[in-house]
Amino acid sequence: MSIFSDSDSSVGLPDPAPSATLLGLAPNVSLEPGHREQASTDRSGFVAQTHPDGVVFAESAEDVAATLRLATLHRVPVVPRGAGTGLAGGSSARTGEVVLDVSRMNRILRIDPVEQLAVVQPGVLNAEINAAAGEYGLFYAPDPASTAICSIGGNIATNAGGMRCAKYGVTRESVLALRVILADGRELRTGRETIKGVTGYDLNALIIGSEGTLGVVVEATLRLRPTPVATATVAAFFPDVESAARAASAVVAARIQPSMMELMDGPTLEAVDAATGTDYRSRGAAFLLVQTDGYGAFLEQDVVLEAVRPFAGSCGKAADDDEAAAMVSARRDAIPSLEQMGRVSIGDIGVPRGRLAEAVTGLEEISAATGVRIFTIAHASDGNLHPMIVMDPEDSVTEGPAKDALGQMFFLANRLGGTLTGEHGVGLLKRDWVGAELGDVSVGVQHSIRRALDPLGILNPGKAI
Repeated sequence: MSIFSDSDSSVGLPDPAPSATLLGLAPNVSLEPGHREQASTDRSGFVAQTHPDGVVFAESAEDVAATLRLATLHRVPVVPRGAGTGLAGGSSARTGEVVLDVSRMNRILRIDPVEQLAVVQPGVLNAEINAAAGEYGLFYAPDPASTAICSIGGNIATNAGGMRCAKYGVTRESVLALRVILADGRELRTGRETIKGVTGYDLNALIIGSEGTLGVVVEATLRLRPTPVATATVAAFFPDVESAARAASAVVAARIQPSMMELMDGPTLEAVDAATGTDYRSRGAAFLLVQTDGYGAFLEQDVVLEAVRPFAGSCGKAADDDEAAAMVSARRDAIPSLEQMGRVSIGDIGVPRGRLAEAVTGLEEISAATGVRIFTIAHASDGNLHPMIVMDPEDSVTEGPAKDALGQMFFLANRLGGTLTGEHGVGLLKRDWVGAELGDVSVGVQHSIRRALDPLGILNPGKAI
């Protein structure tokens, strides 16, 4: 019998005895309070009220399979976890649950420079893959701003995006095959090492973005790409964030496909300046960073300049690679800079690219209406905005003004023809609004899929669908 209902796939807290039995038999178990506290949340700003019963530090696929067999036998909820850098509470865990941590499974197993692929374990960091691929003149395209600290398993769990995804696609477009352990300990292999392949249902795509609710990834075959022969950078500053958003839409309308187009509003620039000693805010109230790459990089750069110039206070080409790298670093520093100001909850709405300016205006209105401080950055070339709420340490993201602001952000995106989440996933924090976006039929079908692969409902209960 399943321990979740048709209406709610979350697991009711079981008697603690089954988890104690599992933890007594599973490999590499920690009951240390520090490990349990750390595994109770992620970088989402969610503060857990309780901690999981223990943490299993898996070191192999066999460890994962053994743990899940025990979990099925004893009906113990299991929360898969990687680097813990998620932004939606997707790897948070509570009393009665056991965390299955795969961060020690962190080996790059193989790189094939001819087929342009890498086979890796889930705990490998995104940046480590790129460092290894770079030795062969290749790179792994999806690059979240947290590339130095996020792991590939978590990227797969949320179908993570990043700054290069407008041109190269999100994680799903760069994962060729997966090795997955199902809830009962069986091993499922999805996809293949060839670029093309349509035999059977696309289970590879089903697992990617499933947020640990359908299985635990223990190995991934990733598509690599040739490192671009050239990269050109445009930096533009604007009198207000709406002008920057309109400039981004103008670049899209110019039929240019940048490899990167990142927007930062004035308050975020101020936070970065304060944390890193830069002076970007003095140059304008919003910043747009655009990069083109490949053989036509510098020709496309000129088109970008013409598109943004009517909206910008100032714009120009980066003087050299060092200046371009510094500007990319400033964008990557946005979240760490805001984390110095308080607890941060990072939104993740997506809107049609032509409606980006309406979205940033709407976010300003939400901030004014709720009294919540909202700082906005965006992957402007694909309409994915990250409105970030900065709260005092004692404030909550799951109730009060912050929760109200998160709800209004979703309904704003919905009105503009957009989505609740572009890349961070639903996790724990966004489940209240899933039904409003997907509709009853879609939610019902997805519950059916989840029950088919995890009939007891033990995998990451209360998350995603």
